[in-house]
Amino acid sequence: QVRLRESGGGLVQAGGSLRLSCTTSGRTLGDYAMGWFRQAPGKEREFVATINFIGGSTYYADSVKGRFTISRDNAKNTVFLQMDSLKPEDTAVYYCGNSGRSYQSIKSFGSWGQGTQVTVSS
Repeated sequence: QVRLRESGGGLVQAGGSLRLSCTTSGRTLGDYAMGWFRQAPGKEREFVATINFIGGSTYYADSVKGRFTISRDNAKNTVFLQMDSLKPEDTAVYYCGNSGRSYQSIKSFGSWGQGTQVTVSS
């Protein structure tokens, strides 16, 4: 069983940056495609970015393309989300998830961690 733990959230002003981390335990990170999702108050969880098993391919939501970068270090069992040019609408709880299928199979992601809060002030 894979356990995921997110960290790195916080309060930042619009235009600022944050770097989220997701560490895994229980299984080898390289067995899974990994992804970041977010959930704002009153809204459903939505896709942000995913990355394939070895990190060579990525997939981004249009709302974050060009501002966020997903990466992974399989040796350290860690996935990252670098968030630049943050906007108030990026405010949400950010979750890390995994999938045994393609990184583009968004609905196949699960095994969510507890999440980390990101708040962007205007």
